[in-house]
Amino acid sequence: MSVRQKLVIFIAVLLVLDQAVKIWIKTHMMLGEEFSVFGDWFKILFIENNGMAFGMELGDGRTGKTILSLFRIVAVGAIGWYILKLFREKAPTGVLFSFALIFCGAIGNIFDSLFYGLIFSDSHYQIATLFPAGGGYSSFLHGKVVDMLYFPLWEGALPSWIPFWGGHDFVFFRPVFNLADSYITIGVLLLLLFYRHFFSDKKEVIPEADPTRGNSEQRNT
Repeated sequence: MSVRQKLVIFIAVLLVLDQAVKIWIKTHMMLGEEFSVFGDWFKILFIENNGMAFGMELGDGRTGKTILSLFRIVAVGAIGWYILKLFREKAPTGVLFSFALIFCGAIGNIFDSLFYGLIFSDSHYQIATLFPAGGGYSSFLHGKVVDMLYFPLWEGALPSWIPFWGGHDFVFFRPVFNLADSYITIGVLLLLLFYRHFFSDKKEVIPEADPTRGNSEQRNT
């Protein structure tokens, strides 16, 4: 199997997995519902957000959402073009798959933004319906990103001597995210940690001297 085939399969599997989990969450849980996977430190908590990875947002209202969705489309196109460029330049396999992770994460979340508002009913106080008869909860470009992975590894009050946060309740790790966010994070970390290693095999090839060339030149002189 060629690297290209492996890359295509890798991207397809990650995208299907991301969307399968999100669709299951939407069609089996109400917004704000949660259940424990491993004790109190790994939970599935269904939330939705209008913004970027880990629940961050760009501006307020529909205008900010539209700008963010359009930016995502441009970013996905740019990343896809760059992956093709790396492939043509025979970049190391690790680099290709790292960028593929980032590419999958961007597509996974942009799919929510583009289409979920059209194909799902609202999840407030009810379990959403896929392809509802009355139409979805929003319009094209204005769907909400589904998040569900929650790792509250430690919860408690911080000591009062800690500046700013002392004496307040604190949760680590508070953000709720999805598989697509994980793909982006892992891809970026791999590039940062192993970028030099990925390219270590691409050494400059110095052409060997032709032993007959020197003798020929000496005879000509």
